[in-house]
Amino acid sequence: MSRADQILSELRPGLSEDVLAQIPALIEALAGAGRIVCHGVGREGLMMKALAMRLYHLGCDAHVVGDMTTPAVGSGDVLLLSAGPGHFSTIAALAGVARSAGARVICVTAEPDGAVPRLADLAVHLPAQTMASDAQATSILPMGSLYEALMFLFFEVLVLDLRDHLGVAPEVMRAKHTNLE
Repeated sequence: MSRADQILSELRPGLSEDVLAQIPALIEALAGAGRIVCHGVGREGLMMKALAMRLYHLGCDAHVVGDMTTPAVGSGDVLLLSAGPGHFSTIAALAGVARSAGARVICVTAEPDGAVPRLADLAVHLPAQTMASDAQATSILPMGSLYEALMFLFFEVLVLDLRDHLGVAPEVMRAKHTNLE
């Protein structure tokens, strides 16, 4: 089996019916949000930024924690976090701030029994090896790459389903893409 085939076979369980069955609840939360603020650390953070960009292309009021133009969150808003291993102290602190302000907290994770997912209003479980679990490596991919790749693919399915739910045409999404490249 080639490396590419092995990677694809490792990703397949993360896109199973059971995993994708979490998308409708996520769509409901995001479609009803006033604003959506995304955050993750490291490469997980890059996947969260990619999702924030697509949410913006869909017409959502989407932002990324740490950007100087990110507004405060409050009632009716969603803080969408990634905590692959189930806990990061910075992620837990941000979840606490958002909850105190009245925002809903959604956590994407590989460890749904972790501290941050248990604090969240909604936890989305993506079953994959993370950097924290790579000592018992089962994936050919290094560190947390399997989880991060699965995040990207899961988010793309989410965006397509959310686009349909919101009734956003592909050309509307393209029109929101920057022309400053």
